[in-house]
Amino acid sequence: MSPPNPFSHLDDRGQARMVDVSEKPVTRRVAEASCHVRMSPKTVSKLSDMPKGDAFAVARLAGIQGAKRTGELIPLAHPLGLDQVEVEIVPDAEGVRIQARVIVTARTGAELEAMVSCSTAALALYDMVKAVERDAVISDLRLDAKSGGRTGEFRRRQ
Repeated sequence: MSPPNPFSHLDDRGQARMVDVSEKPVTRRVAEASCHVRMSPKTVSKLSDMPKGDAFAVARLAGIQGAKRTGELIPLAHPLGLDQVEVEIVPDAEGVRIQARVIVTARTGAELEAMVSCSTAALALYDMVKAVERDAVISDLRLDAKSGGRTGEFRRRQ
């Protein structure tokens, strides 16, 4: 007898499927993700006064919207009624770090929502800066932490 399939989104024949979460309990779940947008210090200094407007505000709103739309963007993700989405954009020596925190009370976690939030915020930020720095780089998208659900706590070791 073969071991059970470790990939929850594949059935016994290896076909993609949406996981049935109907038997799982509803719990509070929190996920945190981050990414980095590398750009010059000169560009970072202009982010609050770009030709298209305040890049920080636009990116934060895009990140919130991205989290809310995850179920539409990721084919096997469950649509979730999110309780809260926070997006923080912090300048650093190499550009900006984007961090998202998503809270949901549901049968499945918000890891994808936090990661889509970061990536959408980063893409919106790129759109804002491309007129002055086309070679900005989006990198290091990752899940930093999650809590709740069957698998419990996860925190990335720095």
